[in-house]
Amino acid sequence: MVEPVVKRFRRKGVKYFLTDGELEAPARSSVVDELNASLGVELPEDYTDFLKQHNGGEGFINDSYIIFFKAEELADFNREYEVEKYAPGILLFASNGGGEAYGFDTQDPNMSIVRVPFVGMSRKLALQTARNIADLFSRLAE
Repeated sequence: MVEPVVKRFRRKGVKYFLTDGELEAPARSSVVDELNASLGVELPEDYTDFLKQHNGGEGFINDSYIIFFKAEELADFNREYEVEKYAPGILLFASNGGGEAYGFDTQDPNMSIVRVPFVGMSRKLALQTARNIADLFSRLAE
C-alpha cells in the first residue's frame, strides 16, 4: 500500500496539510496586503498568513475535499455568487467541491468559519464549522 503524500507548511507552530493534492505557491504580498481594503473587511491574521504561504490549492484532508480560492479571486467570486445578497456578512474563501462553501462570518467578532450551501444560499443555513483556519484543517482531518 502506498502512503499518501502529505503537503505541509508551518506557521507559528501550526501544520497545514493535504493528504492528497496541492497547495499553491505564496500569494504576492501586495495582493494580500490589499485584500482588507478591496473586500471591505479585516481578514483574520491566520488566513492572511496562510495566503502568504499558499495562494489557494485543492485536495483532500483525509476524506474531506477542499478547494481554497486564490487571493486575487476572492472579491470577484463573492460578487459573482451574490453572497452579500443571499448570505449577508459571510465572505467565502473555499469550497468542498460538492455544493458547499466555507466562509468567514464577518458579523462574528471572532470571524468564525461557517459552511453554507451554494444552492439555496442563505445566512440562516450557515453552520459554524471552525474557529479559524487551523481549526478547519483539524476538523476536516477528523
